[in-house]
Amino acid sequence: MNLNPLDDRIVIEPLSAEETTAGGIVLPDAAQEKPQRGTVVAVGPGRLLESGERVAVAVVAGDEVLYGKFGGMDIEVDGAEVKILRESDILAKVV
Repeated sequence: MNLNPLDDRIVIEPLSAEETTAGGIVLPDAAQEKPQRGTVVAVGPGRLLESGERVAVAVVAGDEVLYGKFGGMDIEVDGAEVKILRESDILAKVV
């Protein structure tokens, strides 16, 4: 995959949805929740200020992050599902 996001956008590969419950019940595709956790694949150069300076993005490729349920756009690139978000849509970095 070769994506180069612009400004403060971030490309994330979502983790796979849980297929079974804690009790071992297998969930059908329709009942599986969309994951809100993923791995950063690519990061843009940062937000451009009015002064012409760029503000660096707080995450780097390889970081695991949590993001909002309905934030960003889901797209398919080279057969893989990815999500493109703005930096403000990321809620936390998993440490």
